[in-house]
Amino acid sequence: MKKIILGLFLAIAGTQWSAAQNSTADQEIIKLSREKWRWMADKNVAVLDSLFDEKSMFVHMGGSWGKQRELETIKSGGIWYKKADIHEVSVKVINNTAILLNRIDLLAVVGGNEVTNPFMVTEIYVKQNGNWKLGVLSFTRLLTPSGR
Repeated sequence: MKKIILGLFLAIAGTQWSAAQNSTADQEIIKLSREKWRWMADKNVAVLDSLFDEKSMFVHMGGSWGKQRELETIKSGGIWYKKADIHEVSVKVINNTAILLNRIDLLAVVGGNEVTNPFMVTEIYVKQNGNWKLGVLSFTRLLTPSGR
């Protein structure tokens, strides 16, 4: 009986330890994503340049492009990501790849017009040399406001 109880205790403790390990990586990615939204709002292209992988891709309602065009768009104010109101976040880490989904309302200035749109944003990060790099940022416009 003691062996069974000890076995159950070790199994539960091992499961909790494993989940804690996953949640640490999840929390790291969630924090990085939130910081990215702040850097985008502040038009901090120097920091974003180091976050975005050289081969990164960005998918918007009006098209898709690579890192340099995204940085130029942010710097020039072609799209000013003023505020991302985050409603839900989920993360899945697979080896050195993290997939983060954000359900947001994005307040932005596009072409001189202030607009708010509900999006599901897909962010894919790849860990390289101990650092997370953003590989994909994709906006999918939702047909209804963010769950309201």
